[in-house]
Amino acid sequence: MELRRDIFQAIADPTRRAILSLVALQSMTPGAIAENFNTSRQTISKHIQILTECQLLTQEQTGREIFYHFNPTKMKEVADWLEPFRQMWDERFNKLETIMKKYKSKK
Repeated sequence: MELRRDIFQAIADPTRRAILSLVALQSMTPGAIAENFNTSRQTISKHIQILTECQLLTQEQTGREIFYHFNPTKMKEVADWLEPFRQMWDERFNKLETIMKKYKSKK
């Protein structure tokens, strides 16, 4: 049975974010991913499993090797969810900048 994990819990972990950054640059095997960390391969495999369950990584078997690929479509869901908050903060910072310019010109 496949576990359904929350994508936000998956990206909350710094190791998993680092794995995503690595795999976003190029497809990698679990061994190649593990070489970038000072932790056991089992620990990295668990992180990869969580990322795969969240569909942030996809896997492709080529012969004996399994390659993991970054899934930008799934990450776009996170970006789309964050967008209204980014817009809100942009508006607030723009208003603050306007106020600061007015304050500066009064001096």
